Amino acid sequence: MRFFAPPADIAPCFTSFYRLEIDLPEGETVVDYLQPEWANLRYFASNPPNASVAGGPLIGPRRFQATGPSSRPSRFEIGKTRTWGIGFMPLGWARFVGAVAGDHVNLGFDGEQSELFAPFVPLCDILCVEDGDDDDQFQQLVAFFRKLAEPPRDAEKILAIHEVMFDPYLLQVEDFAARTGFSKRTLERLCHRHFGFSPRLLLRRQRLMRTLAAFMLEGGSWTSVIDRHYHDQAHFVHEFQAFMGMSPSEYAAMPHPILGAFMAERQRVWGSPVQTLDKPR
Repeated sequence: MRFFAPPADIAPCFTSFYRLEIDLPEGETVVDYLQPEWANLRYFASNPPNASVAGGPLIGPRRFQATGPSSRPSRFEIGKTRTWGIGFMPLGWARFVGAVAGDHVNLGFDGEQSELFAPFVPLCDILCVEDGDDDDQFQQLVAFFRKLAEPPRDAEKILAIHEVMFDPYLLQVEDFAARTGFSKRTLERLCHRHFGFSPRLLLRRQRLMRTLAAFMLEGGSWTSVIDRHYHDQAHFVHEFQAFMGMSPSEYAAMPHPILGAFMAERQRVWGSPVQTLDKPR
């Protein structure tokens, strides 16, 4: 696995670019779950996986798979393959996709058949190849996105919301609005359009992801990593079930052969194990 830092002029648009290779015996697959994240584009050189976002219809096997922002996990079954992943920050969604994010949450798409993701189909010729050179492909990615679209009109507002949302001490929507300088109504509108979720749900999602990331990296028991802002264990279990569709113990009992390795390496290289905990750069 390799992570590539986008250059400064487009860095606030992306969580990261990464190239992942999975080596398994021919015909063998593994199953894992992606956690809630921002929107993603994924390109497969061969043997694309079957994936399902939030228990919805299967996407795949398709060589270009895309997802909107999610508050639910995505199940995937994958074998030997080489893939490139591109994660959009909310600013990247607004700049390069431009649609209302709230209309596309918890949805997966065959990128080559979706009008929404049609602008990114040319990347298939660059990334869906077996013998691509990582550094050359990355440079082509950067050049592609630099030419694709100008910053959106709401760029400064999006960055202001994202910066405030990142604060682990932020609990109330009233404080969220006050710190951004927007009215609650304006904050609701901007979050729905560019982030996909209401301000309240964004704060709940952040709280869960802090706990989930800590558990995946540190192991041990849930009680040792539960975010301090949960009222009690029952509150945490209820929230976990609402987002993940299963109990914390059910999730902990599952193997995570891909996600566990991915998060550990992302933390080592990037300083953050999951997209939702990335601070806008």
